[in-house]
Amino acid sequence: MVVEDIRKRMRAIPGMDILLAQEWAAPWIEKLGREAVKRVFNAELTGLRRQMLAAEGDGAPIPAGDILEHMKEVCLSALARAERPNLRRVINATGVVIHTNLGRSLIAEEALAAMTRTARGYSNLEYDLENGARGQRNTLIEELLCTQTGAEAALVVNNNAGAVLLCLFALASGSEVVVSRGELVEIGGSFRVPDIMTFSGAKLVEVGTTNRTHLEDYARAITENTALLLKVHPSNFRIEGFTTAPEREELAKLAHERGLLFMEDAGSGLLVEGESLGLQGETSVRACLEQGVDVVTFSGDKMLGGPQIGAIVGRRAVVGRLRKHPILRTLRVDKITLAAFEATLRLYSRGDLDNIPTTAMLRLPPETLRKRAEALAEKLRARVSAKVEAIPVEDAVGGGSYPERPLSGWGVSVSGHPAGGAGRLQTLLRGQELPALCGAREDALVLHVRTLQPGDAEALVEALSRLEEGAGKEAAAHGAER
Repeated sequence: MVVEDIRKRMRAIPGMDILLAQEWAAPWIEKLGREAVKRVFNAELTGLRRQMLAAEGDGAPIPAGDILEHMKEVCLSALARAERPNLRRVINATGVVIHTNLGRSLIAEEALAAMTRTARGYSNLEYDLENGARGQRNTLIEELLCTQTGAEAALVVNNNAGAVLLCLFALASGSEVVVSRGELVEIGGSFRVPDIMTFSGAKLVEVGTTNRTHLEDYARAITENTALLLKVHPSNFRIEGFTTAPEREELAKLAHERGLLFMEDAGSGLLVEGESLGLQGETSVRACLEQGVDVVTFSGDKMLGGPQIGAIVGRRAVVGRLRKHPILRTLRVDKITLAAFEATLRLYSRGDLDNIPTTAMLRLPPETLRKRAEALAEKLRARVSAKVEAIPVEDAVGGGSYPERPLSGWGVSVSGHPAGGAGRLQTLLRGQELPALCGAREDALVLHVRTLQPGDAEALVEALSRLEEGAGKEAAAHGAER
């Protein structure tokens, strides 16, 4: 492209005022606001200028007379994207129940209703209605938490990392904390036990080895500056084989004989025995306390199936020390989260696990999953020309809650789809108006049915049918060009 042609086209690029004055821009200015629309237009104008200066683009350069129409097309598309919420609902067809990247646990309908009710009006968040005086927000859920765990006292903070941090600050800052080397975990990209320990002012004392730690290791490490013994849930990994770890009762006895506290970070925190969810080897919070642990911390948005929250339960004297620490205010929970958590705890009180989405999904029997997979496969066969089969799959609890122990599940395999193989279909499905995340196996798309919510199966059928139609139109267009 000669320089003069480039200059001519650059001069034909409409200014911001011209774009804002277009009839098609008016509805968007009303919906998004003038400044938001200007930002979108500016980004598209900048992109067009760069394209012209580089003499690049798909096919022939845009003629000067067509630039305004071109800008209308690209700006409308960009405005539609800008209108779409950044935080969006997606279909989880991965079979991972507590999917950290997809928001972890789903909130129960009763919890949603409680959140809405609390958000819409004033509440007694920090007001004692009986005495007509200032109250404490933690008292709203303390009795329910104590009932479910057997604890003497309880409080909540914004998440489990905050719960651990508060306990270390209040109970061990400036003192030593003894932890097994096999429990110095890193969860996600930022929560590392040694780092949290350092930040709290506590001194980490490592004992034992990665796979074997004995009671004598803890006993030898205790000094006059030791404040507590800490047990940490392994979360997202397991050490199998030649392993040894002291029982909780042994650690509790040792700690109490030496005048120390025994704390446990239970990670996900089960409020029921693991067997009731089909999970073996997981200890409930109640059992931890019964075995002598003085204070237990756990998450609300993992196995418990509630909102993001960090619960702290234990002996009254210990929890009382946490209430007085100034850092508690920086970690406090908002009213909407408290409302959701209270509603979830009430479902546990009634034993209504099937109305808590997370526990309901974990409890689904294989036969139910098989029937759901076969029903979805039948719907897909009626709409797409791909090879569709109902197949057994391995699902996962997720969220670092039950690593290396898959759940037996069922899914639907889709192969030979006109739009492409598994990788291509995964990309296309993520780009839908209602994005879907799916599994894959040997270049076949796999739709795990355990984590599908009402309406998701129908949406997947529609999406895969739409993708087939699109692939057909694209193939026809290419054929016409040839």
